[in-house]
Parts: sequence; C-alpha cells; structure tokens
Amino acid sequence: MRLCAFILHLTRATARRENAQTLRDTCGVPAEIWPAVDGKAMPAGELEARVDAGLFAPAYPFPLRMGEIGCFLSHRQIWAEMQNRDIDAALIIEDDAGLEPVLFDKALSLAQANITELGYIQFQTRPPRSSARLIDTNAPCRLLLPTVGGLRTTAQLVSRDAAARLLDVSRVFDRPVDTFVQSHWQTGLRPAMILPSGISEIADLLDGSTIQSARKSLAEKLGREFRRGLYRRAVARAARHSPAPEPTND
Repeated sequence: MRLCAFILHLTRATARRENAQTLRDTCGVPAEIWPAVDGKAMPAGELEARVDAGLFAPAYPFPLRMGEIGCFLSHRQIWAEMQNRDIDAALIIEDDAGLEPVLFDKALSLAQANITELGYIQFQTRPPRSSARLIDTNAPCRLLLPTVGGLRTTAQLVSRDAAARLLDVSRVFDRPVDTFVQSHWQTGLRPAMILPSGISEIADLLDGSTIQSARKSLAEKLGREFRRGLYRRAVARAARHSPAPEPTND
C-alpha cells in the first residue's frame, strides 16, 4: 500500500512546531508538515463562499468559528492533494497530537489492513458514545464501527476514494469537519475508530486550542449545552436510520 502522512500545522502556532516535527519524524511513514489554513486571515468573501447554514439535517446549532472553518479547509486541501498523488491512503495528524510509537504502530497496521474497505478510520482518544461493532483486532488495539461516529480529527487514516467522496460533498459546509465526518447519513461513509490508538490529545501541554471562543456568561453556557444536547439526540436518531452501507467482517 502506498501511504504518506500529513502533519497539519498552523504556522503562527509556534509553540506546536517542535511537536509537529516530532510527529513527522516518528509516525512511521513518509511524512510532511502541511501548512494549515488560518481562518482568521481569510477574506470575508471567501468565507461567505465556503460556509452556509442548514445544509442538511439535523441542522448544526452553532455558528462556525474562524478556527473551525480553517480546520475544515485544511482537511479539504489534503483530500484534494490526495487526488493528485499516486497514493492509496493518507495519515492525517493534527499538530496537537501525542504519539506513543509502539502502540501506534500496532494501530496503524490494523488500520492499513482495513482502510480499503472502510475508507475512514480514526485513531481515537475517546471511547464511542454509542453501540459499536467489532471489525478487527491487533491486540491490544480494537477496530470498531460505532453507530454514532466519534468526534475529533486528532489523527485518521483516509483512503483516496473516501477523500474524493468527502471532497465532493463538502464544497460548501455548515459544521466543523469532525461533525461533518460523523454525519454518515449525509456523506454515505461510516467512520470507524481504533482504541487504544497510541494517539493522545496534548494541546493543553503545548499552547491550548487554536480554535478559541470568547468568554460566555453562565446563561450562554447553559443555552449552548441545551442546544448541544438536542443536537446530539438528533444525530443519534439520524445515525440509527442512516442509509450509508455497512462493511462486512469477511
């Protein structure tokens, strides 16, 4: 299998540069640092051309932040780049990931063995929030197909065909990239996950999140949590009735 890795790194996030270089050098496959799109530096006209609201159900209940837009466009750039290169799959890792090489090597081998059929496999840092079917193992790593796909895009293996599909259905978007990938009833692609994966989130050890929001009042926080809860319940319903095909275990 022809495989390469892209380490997504926001140039102005200098506190993360050393970690991005470490990920490039230790992920186990030929890798390069990919300059992430800086949402804060994008012209207003380009933002309007890329972002719309209420594109599909359930409607995303929050306005997109600049950092979320930049993150989505960064992944789209890599999906597009995959179409121009003679590769079968790409490992996409964000620059706030921690990597434990021995465990990650097992997880990556498990992902490579299944990526052609599954298309999109997350190296998750959190257990699934729904029921999940066991697809394959490489002890101690387990490859799962959850009913409700996991959030976070800390690290994932994406096939060229899956990248083409995601690229095609995201010319305009209305939610963060992880929430979009979760929406398999819209994309037709069910994201799988590996746990344990050898990947951890270490943003707090670096410089915190580069997707920041302004301080909110208690009322705003409570209102946001209420809307988030309604959205999650709607996502669970949509996922249960999704027409996206499920892979077999053959």
